[in-house]
Amino acid sequence: MAQTLSVAREAGVKGVVYLSVFKGAEYVDVPHFTGKHTVERMIEHLDLPVTVLRPAYFIQNDVRQKDPLLSHGVYGMPIGAKGISMVDVRDIGEAAARELLRRERGSNPLPGETYELVGPDVINAQTVVSIWAEALGRPVRYGGDDLDVLEQRLKSVAPAWLAYDMRLMMGRYQQDGAVASSADVERLATLLGRQPRSYRGFAVAMAAAWAKD
Repeated sequence: MAQTLSVAREAGVKGVVYLSVFKGAEYVDVPHFTGKHTVERMIEHLDLPVTVLRPAYFIQNDVRQKDPLLSHGVYGMPIGAKGISMVDVRDIGEAAARELLRRERGSNPLPGETYELVGPDVINAQTVVSIWAEALGRPVRYGGDDLDVLEQRLKSVAPAWLAYDMRLMMGRYQQDGAVASSADVERLATLLGRQPRSYRGFAVAMAAAWAKD
């Protein structure tokens, strides 16, 4: 990525939209967070015409909870009790498109901007099971905070380094949470021209789609 930005600068590219990560500066022990924050530092140092988008945990990651929810009545992602301002991937795509178009349409390179891409809700172990129980019309329980279980499960479908990275990320979610400020949410709402999509809306839509399968 650093090389790409250097080439873009030399070529005089009018604008770039970079997908970083929410809490990248704070989660220094999570490899993919640290890597993205390093790129942000380069962007700042070179004063590039870049919009930095920092998405939180993707709401749509929880599509993978279909089997544990429907077969066992369990939400299995160990997100902990602190809370995460999860973001809908459709909002990420729309934010990126809006910023790409704004920069392309500018007569000159525009100053840098940064947006935290977050949802309007704080989702934790308690709220997530409540939302899914309501959406599915059945009892749902939380699967617990065991990170060893998470890592071993991920190793069966992903490389070991990725499973470990995810373990570290979830550990920080459990320890510190990843909650956005109201100012973060309102700034994103201004960019989108509406409030960000909610986790509850996602759960209701998924429950309806799964009922048709």
